[in-house]
Amino acid sequence: MLFPSGKTTTNLSKRMSEVPIKPPVEVKYTQLLIDGKFVDAASGKTFQTLDPRTGEVIANVAEGDAEDINRAVAAARKAFDEGPWPRMTAYERQKVLLRFANLLEQHNDEISALEAWDSGKPYQNALIEVSMVTRLMRYNAGWADKIHGLTVPADGPFHMQTLYEPIGVAGGIIPWNFPLPMYAWKVGPALACGCTVVLKPAEQTPLTALLVSKLLYEAGLPPGVLNVIPGYGPTAGAALASHMDVDKLAFTGSTETGKIVLDLATKSNLKPVTLELGGKSPFIVCEDADVDKAVELAHMALFFNQGECCAAGSRTFVHERIYDEFVQKAKQRAMKRSVGDPFKEGTEQGPQIDNEQFNKILKYIKSGVESGATLESGEKDSATRAITLSPQCSQMLRQLTVNFYKDDMLIAKDEIFGPVQTILKFK
Repeated sequence: MLFPSGKTTTNLSKRMSEVPIKPPVEVKYTQLLIDGKFVDAASGKTFQTLDPRTGEVIANVAEGDAEDINRAVAAARKAFDEGPWPRMTAYERQKVLLRFANLLEQHNDEISALEAWDSGKPYQNALIEVSMVTRLMRYNAGWADKIHGLTVPADGPFHMQTLYEPIGVAGGIIPWNFPLPMYAWKVGPALACGCTVVLKPAEQTPLTALLVSKLLYEAGLPPGVLNVIPGYGPTAGAALASHMDVDKLAFTGSTETGKIVLDLATKSNLKPVTLELGGKSPFIVCEDADVDKAVELAHMALFFNQGECCAAGSRTFVHERIYDEFVQKAKQRAMKRSVGDPFKEGTEQGPQIDNEQFNKILKYIKSGVESGATLESGEKDSATRAITLSPQCSQMLRQLTVNFYKDDMLIAKDEIFGPVQTILKFK
């Protein structure tokens, strides 16, 4: 169903059976980060974070729950109400964030290797993302002393002005597909404004958030300003979303979970919530397009990051005059994509994040076939055999191109979050 037949399948099978490359990094931090210190969970529980290539355990990470969220929020509240961070000049906060960016740059290779190991994304992609995070932190640092109020015209002998102040304790819940950019988007602006933060990373990818947060404290962040609580959504995430002493919440993840987060925030202290949820973005190819260029752009728009991207161009619409040509060339490009170990040079695509996501993608593909879609880049009987070739790559998906005409299928409407390109015809 997913893997091409013949020689390409054989080569893929060989790659999947190879011994995984040992990541050039060690796991240093696996505890909760509360009040500037690494501590065990109150319950003493841990959970396993797994290598997506093999399903083997990378590390046992402290499992935070509601009690740990309470401890973290209390530390953040004290740091905000009594600590120096909100009372520093904006220039002083800026200097801390700039020092942090410098440390990110110095540890770029280490952080990137840990990110690739924990998430399954190609190491070369992780290198680019960490450099982006460094730039993001410098960008946010630059905003620290440029947050200005307004003077407002008023009738009569009055003077009116607005003053922007930090909102207080900011909660952040981030997903597993881009752990570090999401970290920067949640933590950077909040710290630049003078807020304190409680962050819950995804349970699939908690390791880099702990590592870079340690660097942030090395840069001079006062105790309690940033707290990191790895754990599960229904426990740690729900506790953070419903906490009465959290003043603002930012969440990135699925639409379904976003509804739950918003409901919990509403039913608690009506804290404002920023949601960045799933998507099903169209990629439209008109009849006068350069087909070869369009194929390459559409390919990148969908298959980038194993298709695990909320802004993926996951609905490809192609004009009927060039539809057949586009489908054939899209199929050929997909078949050439290099799928394998994220640490192997030249790998374009690594494994899906875990078996749960892997099986979800398979269900969508099955649904599409049953609804009348045509599989263009694989044989129907090859998926099961390929999946069981080797425990070293149990979650490795070969990219798939699907050719169909009806846009009422689930694969055309739902966010698949995987390397499945759906191509629809329009007039």
